[in-house]
Amino acid sequence: MSAAPVIEPSAEKTQIREGAFGNARALTCRECGHEVELGPHYACSECFGPLEIAYDFPQLTREEIEAGPRNIWRYKALLPVPTDIETSPNTEPGFTRLLEARNLAAELGLARLWVKDDSTNPTNSFKDRVVACALSAAREFGSKVFACPSTGNLANAVAAAGARAGMKTVVFIPSNLEQPKQVNSAVFTDSLVAVEGNYDDVNKLASEIAGEEDGWAFVNVNVRPYYAEGSKTLGYEIAEQLGWRLPDQIVIPVASGSQLTKVHKAFQELVGLGLVEDRPYKVFGAQAAGCSPVSVAYKAGVDAIRPVKPDTIAKSLAIGNPADGIYVLDVCRQTGGAVEDVTDDEVREAIVLLARTEGIFTETAGGTTVGVLKKLVESGQLDPELETVVINTGHGLKTLDAVSGSVGPVATIAPSYAAFAATGLA
Repeated sequence: MSAAPVIEPSAEKTQIREGAFGNARALTCRECGHEVELGPHYACSECFGPLEIAYDFPQLTREEIEAGPRNIWRYKALLPVPTDIETSPNTEPGFTRLLEARNLAAELGLARLWVKDDSTNPTNSFKDRVVACALSAAREFGSKVFACPSTGNLANAVAAAGARAGMKTVVFIPSNLEQPKQVNSAVFTDSLVAVEGNYDDVNKLASEIAGEEDGWAFVNVNVRPYYAEGSKTLGYEIAEQLGWRLPDQIVIPVASGSQLTKVHKAFQELVGLGLVEDRPYKVFGAQAAGCSPVSVAYKAGVDAIRPVKPDTIAKSLAIGNPADGIYVLDVCRQTGGAVEDVTDDEVREAIVLLARTEGIFTETAGGTTVGVLKKLVESGQLDPELETVVINTGHGLKTLDAVSGSVGPVATIAPSYAAFAATGLA
C-alpha cells in the first residue's frame, strides 16, 4: 500500500480565488498518488507522472443535475469549474444527441446500438467540451494567452472559445492538416501557426514554448488536468440519456487516449455517487492502422507503448506517442474490452456506411470508430446481443477529402424524363 498523499505548496504559488475550481480538492499523480495544490501543473514533482484532478464531491441527486442547463455545466459540481461558470463567456458545448441507430444495428447484426453524436457541438467536435473546462482554468490562473498544439478539432475549438472569451489565442497545427480544419481555425484567430512536422513535433514545440513563456495556457500541456476533465461529460450524458444507467459496451476513438479514460472515470464517479447502478461494462478503443501504437501493444499483450510515425487519413487520431496510451490499455483490459484498428479504406467505407444508414456524416475519426465497431462484431470480440454505444467525435465536412474521391453523382443526364428513366433509378 502506498503512503498517504501529502499536499505540498507549489514553488510559485498562484493566487486562486476561493471556489474557483468548485469541488476539486487537489491534483493527484496517476502513478504514485502524490498530491499537490491546484495550480497550472501537469507533471508530478516526485515521479514525473501525469496529474489529474481529485475531488471532494458533495451529495448530488439526479434531479439537481436535470435542473441544470442543457450543456456541460449541468455537471459543474463534478468538474473543476466555479459555481458561477455560466456567467463567463464560453461556447456552452454539450448535451448532444444520443441517437438510436436502428438501421446501422441491423446492418451489423447488433441488438441495440446508439450513436453519441458530438458533431453538433459549437465547432462540430467533442473538443468544445475539454476546451470549455480549460478556458475556465486559464481564466482562474490569469493566463494572457490561450493556446494549443492540435491535429485540427482542438485548434477549431480553442480558436472559437478564445475569440468568445476575448483572449489572445495562438494555435499550432501540422502544416499538412486538412484544409477545412485550417480554415475553421483561421476564421476565429489571426494567430494560426502551421508547423512543418507531425503532431508529435507540434506538441514538442508547444511544450518548449510553455516552458519559456509566462502567462501562456496551453490547454493540453500545462492546464491538461483541467482540460481532460471535460471529456467526462460525454460519460455523464450517455448515462443520463440512457435513463441513468450505463451501457453494456462502448467504443471510443483513441488519439492521446484521454477521452476513453475520462469516460470510464465518469462512469465510475456516477457509480460512486449512487447516481447509476454499479454493473459490468466493456470499453473498446479504436485506432487507425496507420497510427495504432495502443492497438499494437494490446494485441501483443504488453504494457509499453512504442511510439510510431503516423501515416493515416484519420489525422485527428494521428498521435504517434499517446500520453494516455498505457491507461487506455488498463481500462480496456480491466473492463474486458479490447483495442482494435482499421485501414484507411475501412475508415472510408465506415464513413459512408454511417451516413447511408443513419444520416450522420462523420469525420475520419468517427469512420475509424464505426469501422472498428464492425470489425469487433465480425471477430466476435464485441457481443452483438448487448447494448452498445459508439461515439462520433466530429463532423464529416471537416474531412471531405477522405471520401470525395469515392462518392459523387451516379449519373450526369440531360434535363428530360427519358434521360432519367435510362438511369434505372425510376
